[in-house]
Amino acid sequence: MLIIDGHCDSILAEFHAQRSLRDRSAEGHIDIPRLREAGIGGQFFALFTEDQFVERAYEHTNELLSRVNTLLEQDSRVVGATQASDIEQAAQQDQTAVVLAIEGAEPIERDIRRVETFYHSGVRLMTLTWNRRNAVARGIGTEGTDGLSGFGAEVVAAMEELGMIVDVSHLSDTSLNDVLKRVTCPVVASHSNARAIHDHPRNLWDEQLQAIAATGGLIGLTFPGVFIDGDPKKVTLDRALEHLEHMIEVAGADHVGIGSDFDGFTAPYGLVMPDCTGLPQVAEALRRRGYPAETVEKIMGRNWLRVLRAMHTGTD
Repeated sequence: MLIIDGHCDSILAEFHAQRSLRDRSAEGHIDIPRLREAGIGGQFFALFTEDQFVERAYEHTNELLSRVNTLLEQDSRVVGATQASDIEQAAQQDQTAVVLAIEGAEPIERDIRRVETFYHSGVRLMTLTWNRRNAVARGIGTEGTDGLSGFGAEVVAAMEELGMIVDVSHLSDTSLNDVLKRVTCPVVASHSNARAIHDHPRNLWDEQLQAIAATGGLIGLTFPGVFIDGDPKKVTLDRALEHLEHMIEVAGADHVGIGSDFDGFTAPYGLVMPDCTGLPQVAEALRRRGYPAETVEKIMGRNWLRVLRAMHTGTD
């Protein structure tokens, strides 16, 4: 079974010299040995601009990009991927494919040409905002009534033309609705859960889940405890599966995947699983609940492949 995880922040561990992703660690959630143990065939690595780097976001993102490229050059267990067939080929060669993503469009600043620059650097997904507001849109953590900006509309159009996936996780409700009115390609919420199960601003209402599905996109089940339940003691795999099953019911099994957010959260909020080696437990739990093998395979990775394949323009 091909497992694809649509979001992690693990490259920050390399950047801050907290640990090497090449070596197995007892810290954090992801490293190459644990990805291999879990059988994860595709991992999206987010290039995230932390608050202290916003003023030099373009340079900082390129530094993170360089870290990923160095990792790929030095370790044959992982290989870069820019399209679905790259992930499938990596699986055949017993490698884990790494897909580059940008979390928050701060590095674009107000230069539309940078969308293409990052695309040609291998970036295949961009989360338009983090919780803050940027030149593209207002994030969920910022007060106001504004949504997608005029420049943001240009960015979305440029992404779709190139074949870069538009990711709407972290957007304010207004921004999300603005994006959904404009897109012509599949969009994703790479790491968001169901607001009907736990009313947290980062989770999505049923109509938003349905609207994302209508584009042909997907929603990635995510594991930060604060998005699973308000009580850390109730943050369990079973509780996470309540979100997953609700999203399957509302959006359809073709439009749900995994977006762990590993290395983007800490234990005090509760843990669904200790690290990425627990991901196969999701598949096992779905099988026990009676889901057919084909449906489980879609949720664990095939839906991500489908979205990547839909976005591929053949210009790589």
